[in-house]
Amino acid sequence: MERKGRRKDNPRRRSSLLEQVNRNAAGIDCGSAEHYVAVPVDRGPEPVRHFKTFTADLHRLADWLVSCHIETVAMESTGVYWIPVYEILVARGIEVLLVNARHLKNTPGRKSDVTDCEWLRELHSVGLLRGSFRPDEEIVTLRSYLRHRETLVQNAATAITRMQKALVQMNLQLHIVIRDIMGMTGLAIIRDIVNGQTDPGRLAKHRDAHCKASETDIAGALTGHYRPEHLFALKQNLEIFDSSQRQIEDCDAQIQACVTDLAEKVAPPVAPLPSRRSRRNRRSNEPRFEVRPMLHRLANTDLSELDGIGPHTALRLISEIGTDMSRWKTDRHFTSWLTLAPNNKISGGRLLSSKTQPSANRAAMILRMSAQSLARTQTALGAFYRRLAFRIGKAKAITATARKLAILVYHVLKGDFVYKDPGADVYDARHRDSAIRRLRQRAAALGLSLVNGQTGEILDGVS
Repeated sequence: MERKGRRKDNPRRRSSLLEQVNRNAAGIDCGSAEHYVAVPVDRGPEPVRHFKTFTADLHRLADWLVSCHIETVAMESTGVYWIPVYEILVARGIEVLLVNARHLKNTPGRKSDVTDCEWLRELHSVGLLRGSFRPDEEIVTLRSYLRHRETLVQNAATAITRMQKALVQMNLQLHIVIRDIMGMTGLAIIRDIVNGQTDPGRLAKHRDAHCKASETDIAGALTGHYRPEHLFALKQNLEIFDSSQRQIEDCDAQIQACVTDLAEKVAPPVAPLPSRRSRRNRRSNEPRFEVRPMLHRLANTDLSELDGIGPHTALRLISEIGTDMSRWKTDRHFTSWLTLAPNNKISGGRLLSSKTQPSANRAAMILRMSAQSLARTQTALGAFYRRLAFRIGKAKAITATARKLAILVYHVLKGDFVYKDPGADVYDARHRDSAIRRLRQRAAALGLSLVNGQTGEILDGVS
């Protein structure tokens, strides 16, 4: 397996100072062209070997690990290179731990392929590594479809931006008189322009009856310089937009089939599906099928009952975290995994920092967006957000509200309760009572009295 011009794999034979809890552990350093694998030094003359990333070589890697009596493997979850070898090893019955590369990147003196896999094996053998969360295979399939759908939506949005740029370059200010250039009026006008129509009066005839702008205003906005190069760009981006819409429809069909298959494997819920809270129209970038009934059966609850979480958001969230909340011991473990909990750094009894850890966790991003949408709602979470935003700023308030929302998601999916929003007034009243109770305690400690300025009532004592 060795190639010319490269040094031989000569691992250093040393004993660990810690007790080995995983004696049948191996470490894999994943790469784009080769994987370096380390097993205990007593398993053969070559405790470190490297294999190519071809499928046949990955099966030989698995055969070698089985012959070495390896039961558990640790590897870094960098890029997507780990996915094929992960799937093959799991199919062979080997436990695989995906280790966060951030936990190992600052280790000095161990940056070669050989020493990396050795170091992974040694840390795993003494139980110092924690595996990253990975949902079940069925949820992973759903997650892949939804992530691909997000890419298609982004492609369509990029095409819309370029179409608007081409219109502005021709001084066609369509976006000023029409709120959405991809609506019925705007899209009909753009298609007519692409087909060669440049008369502003005829283009304005496409005005929908519900459009606020008059035909005269639309015709004035469509009077410009129809340059051929910008018309060509407009045409091609319209084709990209139409192609993206067809691909999104195909992707929605696959998502619907996947969710239906997952829901059929679960027993029907005892409680019926609650009625929809709001009657708002479906947004243009949401799936074109009814999501709530299937999600209600899959999760045995309706996540869209939570404020800020609609059916599409609930579908995306379940695709990222699954429905089995037993993977996290408590809601604190769950919020810590989401990196929504404070990352306290304490030294000498002093709190040095409590900033949340930076992360690209998609579930946390979904919860942050949901929390941001609650800013102006008359809900308890909305009142909580506004109180914190006034005191500590909007950015930290979004994180705190997302954490509270994550706790609710955890307990709702676990089946602890069914969420009912108490409302902003109830939350404000509870916060007022809590503030009065703290003031009374403070006044009692100082030997003072609290007096109600409106009634003159003395509020002494500690409640």
